[in-house]
Amino acid sequence: MIGSHDRSKSADGPGGRRPGAVDPPHPDYAFPVSRPARSILVATLLGYALLSAMGVLSAGNSTTAKAAGLLLLVPVVILQLLHSRPGMSRVPLTRKCLTLTLQAVLTYLPVLLFQTYWETMAGYLAGSLLLLLPPRVAWPLYAGVGLSMLVPPLMDSRTLIESIPFAHITLLSGLVLYGLTRLTELTTHVHSTRGELARRAVTGERLRFARDLHDLLGFSLSAITLKSELIQRLIPTQPNRAMKEISEVLTIAGQSLADVRKAASGYRTMSLQQEIRTAQTMLDAAGIGVRVHVELGTLSPHIETELATTLREAVTNLLRHSEATHCVISAVQQDGVVRLVVENDGADSAYHNTAPHSGNGLRNLHARMTAIGGHLESGPGENGVFRLLAEAPLRKASESATEPRVSEFPPNGTAA
Repeated sequence: MIGSHDRSKSADGPGGRRPGAVDPPHPDYAFPVSRPARSILVATLLGYALLSAMGVLSAGNSTTAKAAGLLLLVPVVILQLLHSRPGMSRVPLTRKCLTLTLQAVLTYLPVLLFQTYWETMAGYLAGSLLLLLPPRVAWPLYAGVGLSMLVPPLMDSRTLIESIPFAHITLLSGLVLYGLTRLTELTTHVHSTRGELARRAVTGERLRFARDLHDLLGFSLSAITLKSELIQRLIPTQPNRAMKEISEVLTIAGQSLADVRKAASGYRTMSLQQEIRTAQTMLDAAGIGVRVHVELGTLSPHIETELATTLREAVTNLLRHSEATHCVISAVQQDGVVRLVVENDGADSAYHNTAPHSGNGLRNLHARMTAIGGHLESGPGENGVFRLLAEAPLRKASESATEPRVSEFPPNGTAA
């Protein structure tokens, strides 16, 4: 602030939330999106289980053996659904090893009875190893499961060439289950992230609008308050001048309304030169002497708006928080940079506004200057002088340069 330190508040907002905080993604947001991918995964698992069930029924075993094989399919499928559940990779390693061991037992014991008719279940185990174990351990074990499926065909008096497809099917099934599970997780994560980004965008726009209202109305309301106090003093002794000041108050109020409407519509441009003239009028009404030096060319509208907003906030803080008698305003274009300087005396370095919503002025200005590639410096100097310096690039590289012009500001200020 001009004439005081500007400190941002660190207190949490209502309900213990910090202003601008973003809620974590709600799990229900991604559920409709991940449901199709999850359905495909479950359908694939059940499809492999159906193939194994058909193999068991076609094996030349007794009815009791076939019934036992069908019953064993149920816990294997349940274990695989558990291993393919989102977030299973974060489960403690001991628990994962326990369920993997149980799945391995339920995979290999029926092989002794059904041999090649059970090889699809080995694909479940191969996929689970890839999902739950670290890669340096999972891939060798995955290859070992595939190679182990060469044994049942050999035990069934088949040649090595005839046994290779069984190992290939096991490895391929494991990759399919691994890929579908990872795809489901990634789909859920991507859409949850998209929801979070959308909420962050909304929060950022809300903060931008609040910042614009602060910067717009702070100056206007200060001006209206100051002139109203002046009018109150002038009515008994100088009614004609009081009427003139009332007209200026109405003009400021109308401009404030127009600014708010422009901010609400998302479009607002301001003139730096006009803001300097307005600042002179305000400082003159407050009995503060002003010295103005302006050398500007044609500025980018966006950069000029940010500098004009900075000047408006600087003058607002000067009027609110200092006992200034003199002020210097300088706006100069030099070496591709626009430099705005506001200096005033009467600064109280010990001042700190304890109001609940104070302390946003300089923080907003720092954000504005940073957004356009500039910077802002402010602080008290010697002999109670407070100085604010804002620098911004002159224009975008694609815009053509023009020669600076020296502007004169008679009545209240003198061109330096």
